[in-house]
Amino acid sequence: MARRRLLPYLGLLAVAAATACGGGTSAGADGAAGPRSEARQPSPSVPDTASPVPSETTLEATPSPTSTEPPAFSAKIQKVDRSMLKHSWRPGCPVPVEKLRMIVMPHWGFDGKVHTGRLIVHESVAEEVAGVFKRLYGWRFPIRRMEPVDRYGGSDYRSIDADNTSAFNCRRATGSGNWSKHAYGLAIDLNPRENPWVNPDGSNEHPNARAFVKRPLDKPGVINPGDRVVKAFERVGWEWGGYWSGAKDYQHFSKGGG
Repeated sequence: MARRRLLPYLGLLAVAAATACGGGTSAGADGAAGPRSEARQPSPSVPDTASPVPSETTLEATPSPTSTEPPAFSAKIQKVDRSMLKHSWRPGCPVPVEKLRMIVMPHWGFDGKVHTGRLIVHESVAEEVAGVFKRLYGWRFPIRRMEPVDRYGGSDYRSIDADNTSAFNCRRATGSGNWSKHAYGLAIDLNPRENPWVNPDGSNEHPNARAFVKRPLDKPGVINPGDRVVKAFERVGWEWGGYWSGAKDYQHFSKGGG
């Protein structure tokens, strides 16, 4: 009798033991998930396809497109001192050093590039001269070089032979005992090889200029009668030596003539 009463309890214990030891260790037939105690599998990593955001430094370092525009014309008018005129000025010159000014400005070269030139003129004409050369710069008129004549020891001949554009030089006028307008800083020789001094018989003093003695002449850097270079100087009261009777000085522009 006591044994019969114990049988139901033993059955319940067996069911409980079976459930605890193995029941539910796999998914059921209906595909239900297994127990929460099962270890989670890591999800596969997804590659980040978004482009990286450039840092501020990268943005600042990115070069801007190269501009095809030439540098803007800008002229600086500066005072000069005696040390800058060792060969071109001396006591007795008709203008004191303190009345002279150096114009530092860009110009186009025969190589198609922009160069920095320096021209020494009288203070009274510095602004208008800079204005004329601004026009030449806008036209891309080529100038071989533009340096004070002191670079050539004050020698007018050496400066011309180097095709150097210059202005002030305390010297006498060619073939005269009078002061040249260059001695006052009121004359400019522009591209002297392409625009030489030509004697009345058609000869000139510089062999490297022989191909340029005729006018009109269609070559770079050449000045012709009535062209825009002549007119640019005429606008500010400068005269051209190419209009002289007898000898022609095609390189020469001077304030008021002479």
